[in-house]
Parts: sequence; structure tokens; C-alpha cells
Amino acid sequence: MKKLARVQLLAAILVAFASGLVFASGFDLTRISWAQSKVVPAPKPTPQEVKPLEETGQAFEAIAEHVTPAVVSITAEQLEVRRSTPRRNLPPGMEDFFRQFDNQDPQPRSGTGSGFIVSKDGYILTNNHVVADADRVTVRLLDNRTFTAKVVGRDPTTDVALIKVDANDLPMVSIGDDRQSRVGQWVVAIGNPLGLDFTVTAGIISAKGRSQLNLPGRDRYAIQDFIQTDAAINPGNSGGPLVNIRGEVIGINSAIASATGFNAGYGFAIPITLAKTVMEDIRTYGKVRRAVLGVEIAEVEPADARAAGLSDIRGAKVQSFGPDAEDSPARKAGVEVGDIIITAAGQRVNRVSELQRVIRGFKPGETVDVEVMRFRERKTFKVHLGEPVPDSSQVASRARAVACPPRAAASIVTTGLVLRCSRSLMKSSARGRWTTGIAADCS
Repeated sequence: MKKLARVQLLAAILVAFASGLVFASGFDLTRISWAQSKVVPAPKPTPQEVKPLEETGQAFEAIAEHVTPAVVSITAEQLEVRRSTPRRNLPPGMEDFFRQFDNQDPQPRSGTGSGFIVSKDGYILTNNHVVADADRVTVRLLDNRTFTAKVVGRDPTTDVALIKVDANDLPMVSIGDDRQSRVGQWVVAIGNPLGLDFTVTAGIISAKGRSQLNLPGRDRYAIQDFIQTDAAINPGNSGGPLVNIRGEVIGINSAIASATGFNAGYGFAIPITLAKTVMEDIRTYGKVRRAVLGVEIAEVEPADARAAGLSDIRGAKVQSFGPDAEDSPARKAGVEVGDIIITAAGQRVNRVSELQRVIRGFKPGETVDVEVMRFRERKTFKVHLGEPVPDSSQVASRARAVACPPRAAASIVTTGLVLRCSRSLMKSSARGRWTTGIAADCS
């Protein structure tokens, strides 16, 4: 009897379970399915939901349509005389004899960069390293018009150059004020990276006032006050504009930090206020008139701030007066090595780039008040600003460098002159191709 009772109980349970399934399925409470349930797609986003993104996209479209016609592709050609065979261990006096057998046919190298038109009569801003030592500069517009350009002037210390084409009624960019820009704001980079003409990329301002980048070819008077962006910048972008959301140029794209020579999200642009100063000097004086304090400066470290008696770690530390110490305006005024410059012309100085920004607003011969901290004592000096001693070697050596940047570790490299061998050279070398910075084929 007990066995029969257990069988009846089990049967009742099974009947109850089956009845439950039928009942649930009748109300669509459960569905018979495989182990993987069916994925139901979400409904299409409504116009209201995507409206903010659509408006952002339309803003980028408007910026590109406004600025791109004033962006140019620059081709810089250099002529080099190459010996057909190397000469080694020649006796004295035999060099001239063998020179007559050399192949004197010039073999050109060409490089591409970017620039942008700043006046309707053909003035164009670009980077110094794009056009330095070029024998011929050619400019091409978005509408495929091509002009031969003249290098009006260039400044290796800021890496800014001004060129001009013989034309009128050209499209031109709107110039903005980089001092009003803020970290986190949207920006657009336009240029000719990797031979891809008139490319538009977008990102944000990642940082401002970047200095100490150790760029190649810069002398001790070099001004570094870069805008950092994550907008994609690659070789060939140099000289192109960095544009804010109002369609105004706030910088000239110049360099990247990369272990490979390609974009890694760290691009650097020269502030347009600095570039405008260089341009105006070149047009007015035929050269850049830069005022200098006559000091070599560095960022302030915590130990420096403690020694000077500063509550904040800020300012610019005077490292030395350089090789022209006897003629240093700051030294003559009473500034000493180790002083921490905390204000200049009444403006607070937090870092090196800020001091450079203040001083570049003056001309040689003008006087500026400089306040320093020296062993917990505040001192003020009136410095009669001087002019840097010309260094012609910097101008001569800038675009002839052939050393490739290190590939294993991140390095700061210029993104401009993408050198290509001439067609005849390309035939002789299957590995000839574009390279980063101002380097020749170093692969």
C-alpha cells in the first residue's frame, strides 16, 4: 500500500507541473525556447534623442566648410648635388682633380606640409621646418589652383614661417585668440597628413602652456608655449590650422609626441597670438624683433620653492645667463642665478611658458619690471630688454637633418616636412617612402 501511495503522489506532482506549464503558456508567462533566449532589438532612436549629436555634427560640418578652402597643401623642394661614388683617402690636392668626374646633376627631394591663408592678397602662415632651405615652394588650394610661393621670412626659434603667393581675392581664415581657449574645449585640425590632402580631424584641448618639449633644431632662445590636443595630427599636418568651435584659428599644428612617428593622441600647436607677432614683425621689419631678459630659465621644483620661501611651487628659476652673461639685461639689472621670477610687468608667473608669453609682448629697448624671490626676500628690478644674438647656424641646419627619431621610446617630433625622394631615387630604392619629421629615408 505504501508503494502504491508513493506512485500516486508522484503522478499527482507530474500532473500538477504539466497543468502549470499549460496555464502559464496560455497567459504568455513563459515560452518554450532553447537555452539562448531571443534578443529583442531596441527601438530606433527618436529624433529628439539624437538631436544634440546631430547639432554637434552640423557644427563640425560648418567649421570644415568655412576653414578648409583657406587651407593649402605645401610642397617644398630641395636640390642636392650627389657624388656618383664616394672618395676616401685621397692625397692632398687631388680632390679638385676628381671633382670634375662627379655627377653634378641635381637630384631633388620634395616634402609636403600644410599652411593657411591669412590675407586675401596671398600671405600664408606655416611652420619654419616645412619651408626651411627650400629651393622651390609650391602651394595648392582646395580648388586645385597651384601657385609658386616666395618665403617672406621665417623664425626657427618659434618654428613660424610666412610665405606669399601672387594672387588676389583668396579665401582666408578667421583669426581667434588662443588666450580665451580652455582645456576641454572642442578643436578641429585641418591639414595634409600622410599625403591625404585637406583632412579634417577633431578632438579637444588637452593642455595649455606645454614647454620643455626638447624639439630638435631649437636654440636657447626658442619659445615653447604649446597648445596640446588629442585631435589626430600626423606627418604632413605641420603648418595647418588648429581651429576652435567658432571656426577661428587658435594655433599652428607643429609637433607630436609619439614612439612611432604616428599620431598617439598627443599633438602640439603654436599659439596663434605668438604666430601673429612673428608675422607682423616679418612684414614690418623684415625680421623678428624679439625682446629677451638674457637668462636661461627652468621650471621651479619643490626644493627651489622652499629655498626661496614660496608657499606655492610656481615661477621660473634663473639657471644661468648663458654664454653672453656680460651683456645679459637681467644680470645688469641685478637679477642673480637661483632667483625665482614670480611676476613680470605686473603679471603673475606660474611657469616658464607664462614668463615667455609676457616678455614676447615687449620690444627690444623697452623696460619691464621683474619681481623675484631670493632666499625668502622679495626683490623688484627694472630690466632694460635686449635682443638675442643671431645664430645663423640654426637657420642653416634646420631642414638638413637626417636622423630619425627613436622608435622604442616616445619622442617629440615635428610633423611637417614629409621628405620623399625624387622619382629617379625612388626607382633605385624599393624602400623609399615618406618618413616622420624632417628625416630622409631612415627605415
